[in-house]
Amino acid sequence: MTEQRRALVMHLASGGEPLLVVVPTESASELADRLPGMIRNGDIESIAAANGSSVVVNFAHVLAAHVDTAPGLGKLYGSLPREH
Repeated sequence: MTEQRRALVMHLASGGEPLLVVVPTESASELADRLPGMIRNGDIESIAAANGSSVVVNFAHVLAAHVDTAPGLGKLYGSLPREH
């Protein structure tokens, strides 16, 4: 069975569809534990993506966030290139 990709799912104050960033599986739990404080404090954080890049997030603009299984379809920020 293949390992599930994990994604940071952010619901922004401006509305619209949630923003998803694929994160390394090994750091997903630690990120999930830090989310309440980052949102509560309105922190600006650099989030490591699964592909080695990073995304800077201003959590003052995030209403809710969680780490979940990434959907299998579509291009997501931070995802690794697909093997053909």
